[in-house]
Amino acid sequence: MSSQCPDTDSATATPAAEQWTSISKHVVNSYLEANNALLAAMGFSSAGMDASAAAETTTPSPTADVSFGDETWVMERSTDDYDSLGVGDYVRFSKLIADTDVTAFAQVSGDTNRLHLESDFAEDTQFGGRIAHGTLVAGTISAALARLPGVTVYLSQTLEFTGPVRIGGRVTAECEIVEDLGGDRYRLHTRVVDEADETVIDGEAVVIINELPET
Repeated sequence: MSSQCPDTDSATATPAAEQWTSISKHVVNSYLEANNALLAAMGFSSAGMDASAAAETTTPSPTADVSFGDETWVMERSTDDYDSLGVGDYVRFSKLIADTDVTAFAQVSGDTNRLHLESDFAEDTQFGGRIAHGTLVAGTISAALARLPGVTVYLSQTLEFTGPVRIGGRVTAECEIVEDLGGDRYRLHTRVVDEADETVIDGEAVVIINELPET
């Protein structure tokens, strides 16, 4: 299915939409605040942009589009219905890993490994050039899980890194429910593939998926 969820006139449609609108606005505010702090640390001015004011002037994406963010992000999931969620259901999330993602992740995490940041240094390594942080790429698994219907809470995640991700490449995180553990807990097979559909990260997650709270 596409990243556009079908319109619905069910009783739960409006509360879910409002919930995601609130979450999206919070994400925008957090991003802008972090960006302003980074600019200040680098000696630049944010031109007086206030995070809350910027959020007010930003046109929100339709709440039916559960990609929730950049227009280049792509989301696909097997069901939009929390009540029908079960073994075999899946979600996929795809995005480009841009140079700005890598430099921002290095700043936020403190992981300034030269392999990710310095072209001349990275060219002399086994990779022959800069690659993205493994944990940055693994973050797309969390992004995918967040797009399951309901509220997803991480309990555990295993990761096996099987290949590098080049900066500027598109990756897709795929998460499929393989076991219902009871009590709204699920075990999922998780993996990330590159543009050639080669697995670069493989693993398993255990999560709680709660119903969206009423507003």
